[in-house]
Amino acid sequence: MHAVSSSPAFEMKVLDPRIHEWGLPRYQTDMSAGIDLYACVDEPIELQPQAEPVLIPSGIAILMNNANMVAFLLARSGLGHKKGLVLGQAVGTIDADYADQIFISAWLRNPPGSASLTVNPGDRIAQLVFLPIVRPAFRMVEAFSATTGRGRGGFGSTGV
Repeated sequence: MHAVSSSPAFEMKVLDPRIHEWGLPRYQTDMSAGIDLYACVDEPIELQPQAEPVLIPSGIAILMNNANMVAFLLARSGLGHKKGLVLGQAVGTIDADYADQIFISAWLRNPPGSASLTVNPGDRIAQLVFLPIVRPAFRMVEAFSATTGRGRGGFGSTGV
């Protein structure tokens, strides 16, 4: 039995009527983390390995209008692992006040000379995950009030 949580309701605007034929963006399973987004292109797009990223329209706009929420645009794991499709910026951040069409920056990470990837109209090529955001206030200090025991470094300073 799954616990039911109170989730916010966001507004979704369909900008490409084909989405009604393909099915509104939705969670594909009861426990999916994100909704899949379609490639709303007019004709197939051939992505070449290591070529410039291509902006692909999703056909939707979403208004969260809640400063404590964010949406992250992520690659679908199967396309990334099996075909090499990733997002041009790794993760796309959709701010709560953004209300225009969501575009997917698609890039093929495979080495030059590998197979290209065809993105067809209606292909589900990315997913949108919604997460809560903490928006802290900052208090300016000369020194931190506590130490963590962690020195300077980062970038592997704790070992492998």
